[in-house]
Amino acid sequence: MALQVVWFKRDLRLADHAALHSAHAQNQPVLHLFLFEPIFKAHPNWSLRHWQAQYQSALEVQHQLAQKGQVMLILHGSAADVFSDLAEKLPLAKVHSYQETDVEVSFERDLTLQKFFRKQAILWQEHPANGVFRGLKNRQKWDERWRDFMSQPLAKVIYSKATLDQSDWLEHLQRKFALPAKIKPQLENYPAAFQKVGEAEGQKQLQHFLNGHYQNYSKHISKPLQSRTSCSRLSVFLAWGNLSLRQVYQASRKAYLKSTSKRNLKNFISRLHWHSHFIQKFEMEHRMEQETINRGFEALHQAADEERIEAWKKGETGYPLVDASMKALHETGYLNFRMRAMLVSFFCHHLWQPWQAGAHYLAQQFLDFIPGIHYPQFQMQAGLTGINTVRVYNPEKQAEEHDPHGEFICTYLPALQKIPAPLRATPWALSPLEQSFYDFTPGKDYPLPIVDAQKQAAKAREILHEAKKWPRVKQESLRILQRHTTAIRNTESRTQTVLSQKR
Repeated sequence: MALQVVWFKRDLRLADHAALHSAHAQNQPVLHLFLFEPIFKAHPNWSLRHWQAQYQSALEVQHQLAQKGQVMLILHGSAADVFSDLAEKLPLAKVHSYQETDVEVSFERDLTLQKFFRKQAILWQEHPANGVFRGLKNRQKWDERWRDFMSQPLAKVIYSKATLDQSDWLEHLQRKFALPAKIKPQLENYPAAFQKVGEAEGQKQLQHFLNGHYQNYSKHISKPLQSRTSCSRLSVFLAWGNLSLRQVYQASRKAYLKSTSKRNLKNFISRLHWHSHFIQKFEMEHRMEQETINRGFEALHQAADEERIEAWKKGETGYPLVDASMKALHETGYLNFRMRAMLVSFFCHHLWQPWQAGAHYLAQQFLDFIPGIHYPQFQMQAGLTGINTVRVYNPEKQAEEHDPHGEFICTYLPALQKIPAPLRATPWALSPLEQSFYDFTPGKDYPLPIVDAQKQAAKAREILHEAKKWPRVKQESLRILQRHTTAIRNTESRTQTVLSQKR
């Protein structure tokens, strides 16, 4: 009998899994595969923590499938090599997977595989993932399609009873594409400070959030410390597909109907929509991984200053909330949205550095890294779209509003614990008498600010607001509106306005 193959990627779960459902519906033997591909390790976004999260998730899926009498292989190698080797050993009827909106090398890999599968007469069925649709030219009716997708019944799998011939070819694949001896122990050594991953943990966290822990969601969403317990903390499970967005959406809608605190869940559900919105944007224009989405901003001059970049990466800028946020990210892989935006703003605006270096580095740190969200968000926060408000975050003001007692700052910058709360966000402002009293010397116990944030912010705002008036930026802004927003009716009037200004 011909073999059905389920190729797991960013969909490491068994529930609501359309590819798994379609493969087992054929009532033929099914082989399940997960691949650690070298092309990703060679990418500037790659981080060991990403593979560690995937490995833990894949092991759980492998164990769950084994309990159902099914086989899953966790291999290391290029998809082209693995499928080529597999096709030599067995007749492959069909490969089932989800469409993947990832970095450009994954798109190029898929084009190569498509040619190979056609040549070998192997069918490849790719299912839409999380309300993101391939081949769109614009966003007309995208909202309706998204809601329809999210409202569809969850995919339920009835596992095939056809047995898989576990002969020498399975052992051959496991030997040939085994995880390298050097990296396997690293994958197994999942840091205790990282959020646990996997389908069971994802379901547990979803229920934990919806059973009442959403009550302070809106109140604490911008707080770097409180958000760690008041936000859903589901991003890592969505990043590696331990949960589908549809599962989260439907469970949240059900909880919303019974809730006495509907505002918090309404705000949360709206962010599920934005989750897909940004990935759809990247699906339609993945060049923003390397290039500025608004090509007009390519004319901005931002020369890389390695000293400034390294200080930002190490959390040694002299601005406590910035540095504490970076160190929290190093240690735990997680940071709430507001602090992520502040890190981007500080890098691009206060330090005036080219966005690509910062984008790649933060991608490496985020345990919940999703390219389709990361790149559009990074460029939006950097003020490089031409259609969004330029937001330059003041690190002192952010600390005053969201960490007024310096609890978050002191958690990750213990050297500042000896300073009283009102001064923890601005240790450079200590008078000589206060320095002596608190036994704290700015520049010795903690770095002095590497830039004057207020002056740099004013300069960045002036440059970016002026740049938004450049003809090429305006032209690109219109293109972006027409391609990536649903405000099509407003686009014509904006076009006429800009054209009249140009004349």
